[in-house]
Amino acid sequence: MTTMTTGTKTRFSRTLVGVVALGAVALSVSACSSDSKSAKPVADIASLSGKTTAVKLDTGFTDALTALKLTPGVVGTAQLTDGSLVFPITGGNVTYYKPGTVTPYVQGIIHHAGSGLSLSAGGTKVELTNFDIDPGISRLYGDVSANGTSVVKHAFLFNLDGSTLKPLQTEGDTAILEGTKVEMSADAAALLDKTFNTDAVKAGLLIGIAKITVNTK
Repeated sequence: MTTMTTGTKTRFSRTLVGVVALGAVALSVSACSSDSKSAKPVADIASLSGKTTAVKLDTGFTDALTALKLTPGVVGTAQLTDGSLVFPITGGNVTYYKPGTVTPYVQGIIHHAGSGLSLSAGGTKVELTNFDIDPGISRLYGDVSANGTSVVKHAFLFNLDGSTLKPLQTEGDTAILEGTKVEMSADAAALLDKTFNTDAVKAGLLIGIAKITVNTK
């Protein structure tokens, strides 16, 4: 086993603490912000790079799609494999404060540009793309288009609930956070109901369980 120098250990430890901050995309913390100027962050990752946010689709969601005769697909660089939607992380930043010193204690943004999810029925195809995760308010935003025409930009699509988040895992140069629930927002449910002429898409519908994998170097 290779021995790390003190400096390397410190950088690695700070990176892991920052990665733990990504797990707070799952936490329901207040959207109100207190003054962070007097608080010193525990970790500050100014630039995120790689790897992915994957969502293991819940059978309740896939059954609902089948009942509505909606066919899921992927857009851009996203993949649908082994029952999971996989979206590459393309950038962003995260700042993590000691809980209780700043509200929200996790601040930043996680970008997934150039990828997304599609839902098709008959001659209608809706694309949800360019996902942004806001860890401070546990929400996922994205752009919505229908049949190639933009409907809305940066819409509130999914709630993120981390009550079932598992402990941090590390594998080589990556860290993994798994267990965040991804749930349909009221805004997205209303939009999909209107687009597909139904009332069956409900707010709070469990889409699946998220697995965030990031580089530790």
